[in-house]
Amino acid sequence: MKILLTYDISKTKSRTKVATLLEGYGYRVNFSVFELDIKKHKLDILLIEIKKFCDKNDSVRVYTFSRDTIGKSYDLNSKRPKPFDKRSSYVE
Repeated sequence: MKILLTYDISKTKSRTKVATLLEGYGYRVNFSVFELDIKKHKLDILLIEIKKFCDKNDSVRVYTFSRDTIGKSYDLNSKRPKPFDKRSSYVE
């Protein structure tokens, strides 16, 4: 499943741990936004891990994308990869 995971975590140490964890699962598209192509059971495990670093006022949101939605998604910066494309073609 293709998802966009966003977070707003207040504590720097926790936020860094979540970012590091997510880098092992997907691609950072913004400071606190990751694209993930992940199986449902792995997502469940990942979310359990993320919850360990969250306080009651922190926010973690998961948006699921269909193939149709991904096809309609784009980045205004044409040098960046299309959503959920392999990042080997990424040009900075």
